[in-house]
Amino acid sequence: MLTLKDCFDFSDLTEDEICAIAECEHIPIISALEEGESLIHSRHGRQQIAAMLLKRARECELSGMEVHASHLRCIHKAFITRFAP
Repeated sequence: MLTLKDCFDFSDLTEDEICAIAECEHIPIISALEEGESLIHSRHGRQQIAAMLLKRARECELSGMEVHASHLRCIHKAFITRFAP
């Protein structure tokens, strides 16, 4: 049987990226993993993920959650660095 960690290990996304997608989309982590994998291999999916991360960071800033917003910005920066064209 596969564990969630096994699924993370098979993914092209990091655990932080997957958890951020789950948060942004308000879906379970395993669903976010599936959505993220689909997006990462689609034509404009990487841009969608990057935009999703920044949008959520801005929402957190507006809600006064600066620490979490900063964490999301770090995830975004790492994502952009890994998948830069």
